[in-house]
Amino acid sequence: MKILIINGPNLNLLGIREPDIYGTVSMEDYLDVLRSEFTSLELEYYQSNIEGELINRLQMNDFDALVINPGAYTHYSYAIADCLKNISKPKVEVHISNIYKREEFRQKSVTATNTDAVLSGFGMEGYRLAVLSLV
Repeated sequence: MKILIINGPNLNLLGIREPDIYGTVSMEDYLDVLRSEFTSLELEYYQSNIEGELINRLQMNDFDALVINPGAYTHYSYAIADCLKNISKPKVEVHISNIYKREEFRQKSVTATNTDAVLSGFGMEGYRLAVLSLV
């Protein structure tokens, strides 16, 4: 089973960006943890700060399931929401922080309605929980 993990803008800075909110572990280091736990899965990772690049990667449709953290695009990208709507495979939206305890604009997800589940506030562990839910 191939699971695509896709992260949106600024998530390339995990481990150094606002560690009080996002922690001190980089995504690359956390991927090593995931890959060592889920050895029977193919976990592919993609990150971009550019909305169209995220959509292009999603439209490749070469995966069996999806874990997506759209980052700030969560709150206003109807283009990513439309793209997710057209993906019939299982998909889980992940947010490292609890978006409902943050600024008001972060408390709405326009992408979530086009996913099967949302995990918010579990830190990096949210990615592992998402993978578990997909398998």
